[in-house]
Amino acid sequence: MLKIIAVALSLALSGGLLWPQAQAQAQAWPSKPIRFVIPFGAGSATDALSRIAGQELEQTLGQPIVIVPKPGADGALAAGEVKRAAPDGYTFMFGTNSPLAVVPNALKEPPYNVLTDFTPITYLGDNTFFLVVHPSVPAKTVAELVAFAKASPKPLNYATGNTYAFVSMAMFAKNNGIRLEAVRYKSEPDAMTDLLSGRVQLMNGTSTSTLPQVKAGKLRALSTSFPQRSPLLPELPSLVEAGQPPFPIGPWFALVGPAGLPPEIVAAMNKAMAAALAKASVVEAMQRHGFIPKSSTPEALAAYMKEQLGVWKIALKDAGIEPQ
Repeated sequence: MLKIIAVALSLALSGGLLWPQAQAQAQAWPSKPIRFVIPFGAGSATDALSRIAGQELEQTLGQPIVIVPKPGADGALAAGEVKRAAPDGYTFMFGTNSPLAVVPNALKEPPYNVLTDFTPITYLGDNTFFLVVHPSVPAKTVAELVAFAKASPKPLNYATGNTYAFVSMAMFAKNNGIRLEAVRYKSEPDAMTDLLSGRVQLMNGTSTSTLPQVKAGKLRALSTSFPQRSPLLPELPSLVEAGQPPFPIGPWFALVGPAGLPPEIVAAMNKAMAAALAKASVVEAMQRHGFIPKSSTPEALAAYMKEQLGVWKIALKDAGIEPQ
């Protein structure tokens, strides 16, 4: 009997030490490099934006921020890696709507549950997209593009490097009664190569990928994908000004970690990232990529992700995209 009591007491004491030990680890965080897994490849908007934020965080947290591109499966590969990571505060996903809202709706058997397999940290902001065409397409306006597509004997091919580009263009085709064929890529840099070569005719892409080519005269921009104009190309009409209904979806970014992150680490990373996104130099650098930075509380991000799951579910259905 005494032996049983001794064993039980030993287990209780050792268990009681676990929380102070975990708390001490959290208080010592960070003590080594932090990984930001991103769902798209090097040279993508996600890559550029994560590096801008990461450079600022290195100054405040005192540890290197290592950007780890994990392109493929619309961000599911990156999300899966973060899901499987230890909840110790050294692996996060600098994610987008692709893995956090679209993948769960686009697959019949999603590889993760957004609401239970991740710890929300903070909203990061919204990105600007531009509808661009290869010079071989004679259209100089959205209306002319629609007319050209209707007159074409075969569907025009559009490149997509992310889910927003894919779904928004499917909506655009349905709204205008035209035929467009999606050619999907792991990330935008790959898509841009084929667009510049003329293998595909058009793309709804981030300013990071499209604007350098537009300014070099290699692509023609027809509109932004948002209801308002962009200061990056103020002379270009918005989608709504071009006579199109606004898309009910938008490209957004968020920082999440694996489930079970200690509250102290969540609070510390949230505070550090919010400060980074509010810094004038960071805002200016991100705005050059068409990005509008905006932070949030973890609770607000959790509510937003839940809402977006419903928004994208309806959008996919309206665009005629069935779960695979």
